[in-house]
Amino acid sequence: MMMVETAMSLNAELEMLGPKPVPGATMVIRVPGVMRGKQRPRFNRRTGHAHTPDQTVTMEAHVRHCADQAVGNPCLQGPLAVTIEVGVPIPVSWSKRRQTEAASGVARPIGKPDLDNIVKLVCDALNGVVWRDDAQIVAQLATKHYALVPETIIRVRAA
Repeated sequence: MMMVETAMSLNAELEMLGPKPVPGATMVIRVPGVMRGKQRPRFNRRTGHAHTPDQTVTMEAHVRHCADQAVGNPCLQGPLAVTIEVGVPIPVSWSKRRQTEAASGVARPIGKPDLDNIVKLVCDALNGVVWRDDAQIVAQLATKHYALVPETIIRVRAA
């Protein structure tokens, strides 16, 4: 009798950990709009407390919302591979020739936001939503390119 209870509690515990990613399956999360990078925490000199800037909080909430809409609340476990493709808007002040180069991929964005700060924001935003902790990410590829319609595409799969 005791063996059955132990087995049942083990199964219940495994269910609470969340699903394992299906080998070969890829989750795709689309985040429309211009992506921002994660900003540094701000410190209040008077109180000594740190707080996260509002723009970072808002963008993390937007990424989280898009993930909820796309994949629900799987909270994957195990090692994961993540690909992040950031589509940056083409500046309207550029000449038509330069805009065409940007749209075709000849010109690449080298300005703000920094790609590493975007990756930090995305990974932190998806903690507890897509994966339990971003420490589960063992492989990562991030790219930034110009796009006619700015959006960020996040792909997650088992590593």
